[in-house]
Amino acid sequence: MKLYYKPGSCSLAVHIALTEAGEDFSIELVDVQTQTTRSGQDYSTINPNGYVPALALSDDEILTEVPAILQYIADQNPNAGLAPAQATLERTRMLQYLSFTASELHKSFSPLFSNTPPEGAARDAVLAKIDRRMGYIEDLLSDGREYLLGRNFSVADLYTFVVATWTAPTNIDLGRWPNVKAFVARMKARPAVRKAMIAEGLIKDAA
Repeated sequence: MKLYYKPGSCSLAVHIALTEAGEDFSIELVDVQTQTTRSGQDYSTINPNGYVPALALSDDEILTEVPAILQYIADQNPNAGLAPAQATLERTRMLQYLSFTASELHKSFSPLFSNTPPEGAARDAVLAKIDRRMGYIEDLLSDGREYLLGRNFSVADLYTFVVATWTAPTNIDLGRWPNVKAFVARMKARPAVRKAMIAEGLIKDAA
């Protein structure tokens, strides 16, 4: 498998999931502005929508969209414990959190990464929406749970973790949501998370 990625973007969630699962895969950097991969390939021929991630499977199939790819990885690696069993309430909750992060939390941050980020009142409106969406995760974690589903880790945590880290490049104080901040710290302590972040040049290898 090959993961097409942009450092620190939502593709990082897929990178971590592949690492957690122990999959054999390679990664290729994508310049989403020029739509060119590091090897010089036209990325639009891989994902016509032009954004990352895209996961190329060994049979030449291409998967896109973070929630779908994460579920695929989890289902292909049941022993990795990345998702609850199918047809359970817990599985449905995982899908709920994946959908929330994709359609609400992720999209709330998107304007801040545009070529012309909002300013003034427009930025304030974006920040207010982010505050409400992050507040939902903050409340969810307020009962002391380690992960979104409780004590059990799942791929939903990976996506939410990655989006929560976007507070740093957008100059938003993560400390406003102490439960989310603690969640992010727990996630960063996972070996697979650290390995993927080192591979993308997001953190340095202390070794």
